[in-house]
Amino acid sequence: MSDSAAPRPVSRRTFIRKTAGASLALGLTGRTHAATATPTTNAAPIPLAPPAWPRVNAADETALIEVLRSGRWGRTAGGKRVATFEATFARRMQARHCIATSSGTTALLTALGALNIGPGDEVVLPAYTFVATFNSITASFALPVFADTDAATFQVDPKSVAAALTPATRLILPVHIGGSPADLDALTALARSRSLPLIEDACQAPLAEWRGQPVGTQGLGGCFSFQASKNLTAGEGGAILTNDDAFADLCYNYHTPGGGRPSPSSGRGANYRLTEFQAALLVSQMARLESQAQTRDANAAHLSALLRQIPGMTPATLTPGSTRSAWHLYMFRYEAKAFSGLPRAKFIQALAQQGVAVSSGYTRLNTSAHVLALAENPHYQRIYGKTALKTWIERNTCPMNDRLVEEALWLPQTKLLTDRSEMERIATVIADIQKRSGDLARA
Repeated sequence: MSDSAAPRPVSRRTFIRKTAGASLALGLTGRTHAATATPTTNAAPIPLAPPAWPRVNAADETALIEVLRSGRWGRTAGGKRVATFEATFARRMQARHCIATSSGTTALLTALGALNIGPGDEVVLPAYTFVATFNSITASFALPVFADTDAATFQVDPKSVAAALTPATRLILPVHIGGSPADLDALTALARSRSLPLIEDACQAPLAEWRGQPVGTQGLGGCFSFQASKNLTAGEGGAILTNDDAFADLCYNYHTPGGGRPSPSSGRGANYRLTEFQAALLVSQMARLESQAQTRDANAAHLSALLRQIPGMTPATLTPGSTRSAWHLYMFRYEAKAFSGLPRAKFIQALAQQGVAVSSGYTRLNTSAHVLALAENPHYQRIYGKTALKTWIERNTCPMNDRLVEEALWLPQTKLLTDRSEMERIATVIADIQKRSGDLARA
């Protein structure tokens, strides 16, 4: 695919906002269907718009008004909603502790701060992730080290993680991209073998499961986001889950000025607290989180069965051990040669003309201008030295990820909340584009 032909990639947040923000509300029955492997011949000719996101009902409004009128808008003002959300989310995710934060990024910052990660420390993360994962590491002046991607699952490759470890490694930070679990068996075994903590970046993955257990506590802890596009949202917000009592106290003390729990201090801290307004919205929305997840489950399974019949369409597979995806993103790969060499950018344009909005997903984070600028940062040069930073850039080569970013396509979670017939229409549109791909490629 020619770079000049490709549209400028958009971020996950921009893509989801554009595809969901202008959409119409659609009432769903909540029924699920078994996936079939045959597109219907009478697929809906008109695309079904994704449901408006976020969804709002009277319970959300009541919850916000109650907080407003109470005058207790924060935990320190005597509010109880944050504690209620923490207990509710921890119970649903089968975790002993939950510490609510102001965003998914501040959840990561809190976890890394609680571990006292800082200058001279290395943290291994996936190359295929949102930039916030990287930023949470550089905020502490630690060194992010990228591991390559398994193209079949879109998740970090545990073998590449193992190869990236050095004596300076202080943390393994996998990300459950798209809401599907990374290989937690291999990653937790690796972390234990090196006596390293493992923190799951589960910001896209509430309700995702690994061997029947919700993600977030397979390692030392897990971080979640409730940003505007997320499956569970309060506009912004985050949380840390853990089963480790001592780590929970460290995180709590780090995220609130002055701490408050008996725990040793590193002399570091911040203010990353969730507000009572956000907590009220989250508690209200959790009442419908499972039913929405079941709709996504059914539609994702149906769409995958349909796309697998089309040469050149390869849905992301779940890592063996994954028993549920959150389906924050529906991810699949496009093989141009199966479409008469039609460049991915033109394929995306053809889909858009038929009312199917897809994104090309993440670009090469490990070689982005933002990441490469770290090697020229005077503070980083002072800590690590210019020669070491040059070597660091060379270490971050990720060839499988390079291939994936040229083939990847995404649908947002809101598309999976539409009707089953929309999944069939998407497959029919793609099959039709394949028939016309020769003409489209020459156009």
